[in-house]
Amino acid sequence: MPPRWTSAAWDDRADGQERGVVSAILIVAHRERAEAKALAADIAAWADLNGHEARMLVDDADALGLPELASEDEPAAADLVVSLGGDGTMLRSVDLTHALVPVLGVNVGLLGYLTEVEPAHLTEALTRFFTGTHRIEERMLIEIDVRRGDGSAAGTWRALNEAVLEKDESGHTVRLAVHIDGVLFTTYVADGLIVATPTGSTAYSLSARGPIVSPRHRALLITPVSPHMLFDRSLVLDPEEHLDLEVAGHRDAVLSVDGRHAAILSPGDVLSCRASERVARLVRLGDRHFHQILKAKFGLADR
Repeated sequence: MPPRWTSAAWDDRADGQERGVVSAILIVAHRERAEAKALAADIAAWADLNGHEARMLVDDADALGLPELASEDEPAAADLVVSLGGDGTMLRSVDLTHALVPVLGVNVGLLGYLTEVEPAHLTEALTRFFTGTHRIEERMLIEIDVRRGDGSAAGTWRALNEAVLEKDESGHTVRLAVHIDGVLFTTYVADGLIVATPTGSTAYSLSARGPIVSPRHRALLITPVSPHMLFDRSLVLDPEEHLDLEVAGHRDAVLSVDGRHAAILSPGDVLSCRASERVARLVRLGDRHFHQILKAKFGLADR
């Protein structure tokens, strides 16, 4: 079997080039999609036939009834992640591997902005990855830190789509003081604030009427959710600008990162966001034009 790369090896590859040999394939599957089980079994059979190893997280393997694929190996030590689901599964795949492993997305979901292939083309995609006839598309990530009012650290996260700070109680608003590079911009009174990447501009930020930004761009997007103030515009900031969101007023706020609950922030706590030095690596097999994906997803007709 070819030598296996570790996550540390990925950190050392500053040139961003992908390796030519893959040995360990981590399958991350949507546990509620019936098709995911059959596809996972297909990947395992293909990997075995071609001299590679397929594995799954123990919980995923148990949920899908594939105990023979269960592995307790560190996810970031895999050589390729195959995501079976929609965009949510893609986000989970990037998070599980700390953005250290390239991810091939197979669309077993609904929207599929991030996924690359349909199930019928799965084995072809694996073959192309192994033979090197693919490319790696890099996507910006956000680094997220929470500091308590007493200055203590409360957690660190990384997001491909967005960090969202929202009200904790229905029927109320939350007050969030936004500082840009240490200077107060304004205090938002709203249901919440979204800090998104360009990739996340087609997720929650879009539903809050934020701008659609090409995922090849690097920027920080601030979009208010149902603001109770005259200023209701999104801001598109340089990725080098540093954001601090302080919970003001007397109500708590809830932090979610890429759709997953992360923390409760109390008045005086601060959420800090900045562009990450690390990037997500998505496997691409052809020329994907973002505007054409948008056209298809929104059903835009030629006039």
